[in-house]
Amino acid sequence: MVSSAFADRPQKKLFLFDVDNTLSLPRQIASPEMIQTLRELRKKAVIGFVGGSDLVKITEQLQTPGTKVLDEFDYGFAENGLIAFKQGKPLPSESFINFVGEEKYKPLVNFILHYIADLDIPIKRGTFVEFRRGMINVSPIGRNATIQERQDFEQLDLKHGYRKALIKALKEKFPDYGLTYSIGGQISFDVFPNGWNKTIALKHVEDESFEEIHFFGDKTYEGGNDYEIFSDPRTIGHSVRDPTDTIVVLKTQFLN
Repeated sequence: MVSSAFADRPQKKLFLFDVDNTLSLPRQIASPEMIQTLRELRKKAVIGFVGGSDLVKITEQLQTPGTKVLDEFDYGFAENGLIAFKQGKPLPSESFINFVGEEKYKPLVNFILHYIADLDIPIKRGTFVEFRRGMINVSPIGRNATIQERQDFEQLDLKHGYRKALIKALKEKFPDYGLTYSIGGQISFDVFPNGWNKTIALKHVEDESFEEIHFFGDKTYEGGNDYEIFSDPRTIGHSVRDPTDTIVVLKTQFLN
């Protein structure tokens, strides 16, 4: 039975959504139709986002003028759920650097930067390693790439496997670090301690005893950053291609 916090929802269900290519295109603003669809769903059930990015980037994509993103969702999980909110209030969080330690962190980052420096790709921009509270995000092209540059790199990466090759090299170089490497979005991959994937979000909702937990994501294949929560026995997984697909599934299966 859910708590009084969600007693007004007719359905005792939770809907969790990946952000990039699920609620909005990568680094782009969610469409008005998406926002309206989520508001309609929220009248019936509890909703939350589970993104790999930090809260600042997720806010840029999901927040609409005159609102706060944490007021539009019942749960907010940034950095795979390591930064967590319930009804706008923060929940306990974890720290990547505390787990790894400075002595191990420095050679890890040095190796990544040397690898990318020697990588022969058409263009490189900036911010190749982005330090976050719960993880680091690694991008061979750099997170400062434009939207078009991101799209171009994604196609090159599908052909040449730049991200997969770097992940393979990291696993071989640092086999005892206890880290998971997870591809997400168009240009990068996340690095975080084993078990610190999006299933962390599920721990934060256990106290509510939802009848069903539905998860929507696009990187639901093994190695993608939605795979673990998508395939978790506690969730009902929905694999979508893009935000338009998400809207179609919601309207045909849950809002009709």
